[in-house]
Amino acid sequence: MKTLAESIRRIGLFANPEKPSGATLVHRAARLLQGLKRVVVCDPITAALAGGGLPATQSFDELVRSVDLLLVFGGDGTMLRVAREVAGLPVPILGINVGNLGFLTSVSPHRLAESLRKIPAGKFTLEPRALLEATIQRGAERSIQTALNDFVLSRGQASRLIEVEVAVNGELLTRYRCDGLITCSPTGSTAYSLAAGGAIVSPLAEVLTLTPICPHTLSIRPLVMSLDSVVRVRLLSPRLIATLAADGQQQSELSTGDTVTIRRSPRSVKLVRLDGTSFFGTLRQKFGWSGSNV
Repeated sequence: MKTLAESIRRIGLFANPEKPSGATLVHRAARLLQGLKRVVVCDPITAALAGGGLPATQSFDELVRSVDLLLVFGGDGTMLRVAREVAGLPVPILGINVGNLGFLTSVSPHRLAESLRKIPAGKFTLEPRALLEATIQRGAERSIQTALNDFVLSRGQASRLIEVEVAVNGELLTRYRCDGLITCSPTGSTAYSLAAGGAIVSPLAEVLTLTPICPHTLSIRPLVMSLDSVVRVRLLSPRLIATLAADGQQQSELSTGDTVTIRRSPRSVKLVRLDGTSFFGTLRQKFGWSGSNV
């Protein structure tokens, strides 16, 4: 029986075209992987960004369905977009950081060679990451969005607080008067939720968090609940257009009386965790935390 490392023979490369510096990294990665006897292929946009010379599929969809591993060159925003697009597919993804903070893009450019050599050596694990699903109900109209990090309901361009009613598993929780409300997955705890005062959560924890943005009542605090919880949010504010954003990228408008039901998605994504890296190590590095042997 093949090991996981042996089964990864065909590797896809996808780069954010808005980050031209990624072209050099794509070429470096391709040469390294080919030297490791792996087949390398790109989507058409990445091939064009790299200036040609690399084999390409006809589309991104064809790429992710034909490879054993997908390398994503960009920042966390690029990883979030790709994660939504590959949701439910077996292909794991590994982020190469061409951005700034990089919680999801775990490989830094100066460690590219060292990191890629760990793939054929089997020095990695696959981490399943839960996705969230939001069902937006407006009268008889219904739409569904997916997010890896979070859903943020906010007051949009209005200069006043919004009021929302929140129920968890069919039971009324409270009414919030605030600038917005963040419902986030464990993976998303280090994003907007953290900036709004939410807790940092291990990405493998089975929890869902609610973090109000600038609540009017001082007793309101972030709430942590089971990842299997179903959160129903109803917009109460009259004559107000609010927005619901999935991972800060896909936005929908909400009007008075509209409801959003957020739950764990039946789909998930697989992220590659290389040996020698960890979530807590990333926290120490990104936040400048210090450790002690005492």
